[in-house]
Amino acid sequence: QVGEAEIRRENFDRIEAMVPMRDGVRLETEVYLPKGTKEKLPILFMRTPYGFSPDAQGYSEWLSRPWLYDLLRDGYVLALQSVRGRFGSEGKYVIEPELRDSSDPKSVDEGTDAYDTVEWLLARVPCNGRVGMLGVSNPARLVAMAMREPHPAVRAYSPQATPADNFLGDDFFHGGA
Repeated sequence: QVGEAEIRRENFDRIEAMVPMRDGVRLETEVYLPKGTKEKLPILFMRTPYGFSPDAQGYSEWLSRPWLYDLLRDGYVLALQSVRGRFGSEGKYVIEPELRDSSDPKSVDEGTDAYDTVEWLLARVPCNGRVGMLGVSNPARLVAMAMREPHPAVRAYSPQATPADNFLGDDFFHGGA
């Protein structure tokens, strides 16, 4: 296991952006590129309604998450995004929005937002063209939604502990509806 001392915030260049979605809404996104890397790296993309609070130097607290140490040490570009209506992102936040009407090309949901962001990342971030998505709990639901609109550059989806049944389970309606 890698210690926090080996994952230093100053070893990353940060890109802050408002990434435009197909309906004009812009989503707050931060990208962390390992400094001094000569090769193009894959992107680890994580979307969240919880934000990615900056530390005193303005770097995301996610860089100090122990479960990310090995991935960051092995060489990934880290992309973090706040979902619609949360923190710096535009739009309205809905905790579990309806699936989009796929017969309407103007309809959007978490899946189209992930797809549009991957397109933006590939066009603007030095990378090797491969993306992986990771999420636990509600961010895992966002990964599952991205799987409904699969982008060809996303080679791995890892939704962990996904809230799946809000009426029979214990996620939002304790004891049922």
